[in-house]
Amino acid sequence: MAYLIDGHNLIPKIPGLSLADPDDEMRLVEVVQALCRHQRKRAEVFFDQAPPGMAGSHRSGWVLVHFVRQGLTADEAIARRLRSLGGEARNWTVVSSDHRVQAEARAHGARVVSAEEFARWLQATDSSAPAKPSSKEAPLSPEEVDYWLRLFGEKKTNRRSSSKPK
Repeated sequence: MAYLIDGHNLIPKIPGLSLADPDDEMRLVEVVQALCRHQRKRAEVFFDQAPPGMAGSHRSGWVLVHFVRQGLTADEAIARRLRSLGGEARNWTVVSSDHRVQAEARAHGARVVSAEEFARWLQATDSSAPAKPSSKEAPLSPEEVDYWLRLFGEKKTNRRSSSKPK
């Protein structure tokens, strides 16, 4: 069973994470990534209020991260994803304490876990500890590296350039 996670709903439930932290989303993705590696399950994490130019979806190992464009909420994006899954929604667990999200999940046959309960699972599996990369995980593609560099305000690197002086 895979997870659909309301990211900003989960962050304040995890000790050591805070919505006030500028790196809160990436720290949550790391924690979820560790859990997914441990359980060998996939997850999709939804964050609303993406900065201009940063909306979109990007894979990070076992986790697909969705930065939802402004004007749309993570709740709405999760509901859309459930609709797109159709009958397969029953194979997913929705993580949110938002009652509307939970009702939408149940209406599509998905399992529901509150953010508080999921946070307890994370603590119980000690997924916040750094995990060694699995030999089955692919390294980040050049496009993924560029995305994360843009997200954190770094300039694009030219990985194809030679180290020879010109």
